[in-house]
Amino acid sequence: MLTEIKALVENLAPRLIEIRRHLHAHPELSGQEYQTAAYVAGVLSSCGLQVQESVGKTGVVGDLKGQGQDSRCLAIRTDMDALPITEGTHLEFASRHPGIMHACGHDIHTTLGLGTAMVLSQLSEPLPGNLRFLFQPAEEIAQGASWMIQDGAMGGVNHILGVHVFPSIPAQTVGIRYGALTAAADDLEIFIQGESGHGARPHEAIDAIWIASQVVTSLQQAISRTQNPLRPIVLTIGQISGGRAPNVIADQVRMAGTVRSLHPETHANLPDWIEGIVGHVCRTYGAKYEVNYRRGVPSVQNDSQLTKLLEETSREALGSERVQIITEPSLGAEDFSLYLEQAPGAMFRLGVGFSERANHPLHHPQFEADEKAIVTGVLTLSYAAYQYWQGLA
Repeated sequence: MLTEIKALVENLAPRLIEIRRHLHAHPELSGQEYQTAAYVAGVLSSCGLQVQESVGKTGVVGDLKGQGQDSRCLAIRTDMDALPITEGTHLEFASRHPGIMHACGHDIHTTLGLGTAMVLSQLSEPLPGNLRFLFQPAEEIAQGASWMIQDGAMGGVNHILGVHVFPSIPAQTVGIRYGALTAAADDLEIFIQGESGHGARPHEAIDAIWIASQVVTSLQQAISRTQNPLRPIVLTIGQISGGRAPNVIADQVRMAGTVRSLHPETHANLPDWIEGIVGHVCRTYGAKYEVNYRRGVPSVQNDSQLTKLLEETSREALGSERVQIITEPSLGAEDFSLYLEQAPGAMFRLGVGFSERANHPLHHPQFEADEKAIVTGVLTLSYAAYQYWQGLA
């Protein structure tokens, strides 16, 4: 069957490049993927899949029904949204929508989902179980997965696979990671209320800016001395605002930032830990405070069985030299993790880096992907999906 899948992928390669370039030229922002969704639905319908549109607002679900006795359902999730970035690549198929760009590779992700559906719907032997394709909106704002789940996209799904491009891995290579792949990412907002006063008489006031600086310093120092260094936390205060004039002691400060962690237990304890430190500093200096901690998405924790399936099938399909075992997780976030609260799953990295020149990172206006990676990605997903019913207990 691997020989047949490889032949189908190679025959589809020109069409896959065409699909990717169309998607790249017509990017749409999170929650606005109307034309992308219509395009995806059309391709899926042409492959004979049962298609549902407007799932998770602008998402699309395609079901490929199996012909065997295995009742298990495997889902493959790919995302569709672009970023509010002005493209600077000067490609012939560069974005035609000013200020919007597929700078994170979701055009390739969508192409991989479509390509896998095209391949597996043409097999000479039908799949023994059911396969569901989730084309998700709004990953960039970490909302689309929850929208899809709320609309029932994971109903009946037993396992799920995902993929994300990675420019630091060369094209035609995949990266496999056991355990934590990405971090949990939460939003933090802190208000400090002091008392205003003259800049020449600080003892008569409660300086909210100075207290805010003590809060930031205390949080960073406390990480290194009160948290397990083997369970990393990255806390970034990215915004501080306060003060009315250079010679007036500020009575209010607002700070906002992000908190990232890998270990579920650490993630669960972060709100109380942060509030305890903020409260201690503010009480010490007579200020009032408010901490607003908003949960974002949890860490992607790859299931060991699914990860093993990805490793073994990619080694067989691509050759071991094209498979990298990723030794360190990323502290980036990915709402694929929300699906993993519904069913076990795994995500792999697809290398899109050029070997002959420098590569720009994701979310860069000059980010480009080596299109040779598309065949690699479709082959990896197609063969892993086929083998799912053959080898996963």
